[in-house]
Amino acid sequence: MLEIEDLHVTVADKPILKGLNLTVPAGEVHAIMGPNGAGKSTTSYTLAGREGYEVTSGAIRFKGEDIVDLPPEERAAKGMFLAFQSPIEIPGVTNMNFLKAAVSSQARLRGEKEPGPAEFLKMVRAAAKTLNVSEDMLKRPLNVGFSGGEKKRNEVLQMTLLKPYLAVLDETDSGLDIDALKLVAQGVNALRSPERSFLVITHYQRLLDYIEPDVVHILAGGRIVKSGDKTLARALEDHGYDAVIGKAA
Repeated sequence: MLEIEDLHVTVADKPILKGLNLTVPAGEVHAIMGPNGAGKSTTSYTLAGREGYEVTSGAIRFKGEDIVDLPPEERAAKGMFLAFQSPIEIPGVTNMNFLKAAVSSQARLRGEKEPGPAEFLKMVRAAAKTLNVSEDMLKRPLNVGFSGGEKKRNEVLQMTLLKPYLAVLDETDSGLDIDALKLVAQGVNALRSPERSFLVITHYQRLLDYIEPDVVHILAGGRIVKSGDKTLARALEDHGYDAVIGKAA
């Protein structure tokens, strides 16, 4: 599903990723953990094609296609999704209208039939109910006045409706209480399938108690320095980065 090969990325002329190698097969959930400044968010933004994140060398292959030169909207249309660490607020655009525009836009880019108003309303209400997203949240301006938990649940709602092949969650657990964390994890787990992969970027082991990863990677100094099963995340929680990976952190 995703292959990153010897990826080097600079931001404002500063090297951040320094030879990142990562493979996420179809149907698997991989987690990335790492100390502050390791390059975790840079990895997610680079995958999404965010402006200002310059790939100086290396390759990113998504479903076998090198996407380094593709704009964000084409990556999204091909089935890549990024859940932001800090979702932005957009006054004047209701959550419902935003969701409808996103779903319709992707359908058009993929050459698929757009859902009609009644069909879409049924889809969004069913998904919203499972994530505890209220009718009021759907009618309000996008993320405006939302709590941290509401913003993150809304991100997972978007993911549920768009049904990406690869979902990248950039510290989606940041600022969540335990109930909101469980709801977010529930939404992710409901979408797990042999055709869909997840890359979960997190500081904390607690999210991985609810989203069972196939592999945990430690990112330090702009590259993957260690990989293992979920016990690696527990070791980090118990002993810290220095004890687990030494000077690489």
